[in-house]
Amino acid sequence: MDLRLKDKKALITGSTAGIGYGIARELLKEGAHVIINGRTEERINSAIIQLQDSIPECNVTGCVADLAKEKGKTTEEIEREFFDTVRPTCLIKRFATIEEVATFVTYLVSPLAAANNGAALRVDGGTIPTIL
Repeated sequence: MDLRLKDKKALITGSTAGIGYGIARELLKEGAHVIINGRTEERINSAIIQLQDSIPECNVTGCVADLAKEKGKTTEEIEREFFDTVRPTCLIKRFATIEEVATFVTYLVSPLAAANNGAALRVDGGTIPTIL
């Protein structure tokens, strides 16, 4: 699907693994120029190689920076600490996968989501400018 993200720029923090990596991969598949971020040059280089191997024509660069003030916990640690089970009201009855979250975020940042995210709402006869 063409989400009209070709040549748009995106900085994805924490994108050498997990959900951030998945979002970077999905944006690259849509033709966006993606700047991935990680704490070490080794992790960034490894992620860039993996992305270029799976998406040969991709436009990806890296930026080394530790943007976290404290070391975070893994989703598994958080799940064990705070959740006994998935809420029974959850429609899919499970936690979403990295790929599912990445695909959803990629759609939300595309121009096609303007009707869903409010970016195309008229205010006093005009529109609200957004950065994309």
